[in-house]
Amino acid sequence: MTDRREFLGAGGVLAMGLAAPALAEEGRAPRMPPLSHAFSATVLIGAPLELGLVDGARKRVIPILGGTVTGPRLTGKVLSGGADWQTIRPDGVADISARYTLQAEDGALISVLNPGYRRGPAAVLARIAAGETVDPALYYFRTTPRFEAASDGPHAWLTKSLFVCSAARFAERVELDVFELG
Repeated sequence: MTDRREFLGAGGVLAMGLAAPALAEEGRAPRMPPLSHAFSATVLIGAPLELGLVDGARKRVIPILGGTVTGPRLTGKVLSGGADWQTIRPDGVADISARYTLQAEDGALISVLNPGYRRGPAAVLARIAAGETVDPALYYFRTTPRFEAASDGPHAWLTKSLFVCSAARFAERVELDVFELG
């Protein structure tokens, strides 16, 4: 199985390949920024709270119960009390807006706003919804987290860059691999 970082990078290479002809006409090559792994998180989740249909889309809230953060640039835990507010569109795409708090190993609190999308073949999404373990390569689950941290603290670096995340959904958890866009 391809490592998710390689998979994410391959998507960037593909995008560069598609943009290259247009940029060649302008006399320049595309500038793909580097990605560096910042951290990974395992986010424990509760049962979805179904709100029902709202304006033609299914709305639900998924409680965040806690979790762990490990990685080269950040270690700590995911605090309970956050949630993932989802809109399941008629085309099956989950429009995600997660909001939660991390506590770094040094005790500092970091607020996370993590919007994104999850989509895939209907049969695959049905298996995920049923709580089955599904290979993350069979569906698309990407987010763009933004962070709030004390501007004079050791984690202020999180507030000064853009990040992308490759995610995987399991019955009782979501696994996130967060990369800083250089």
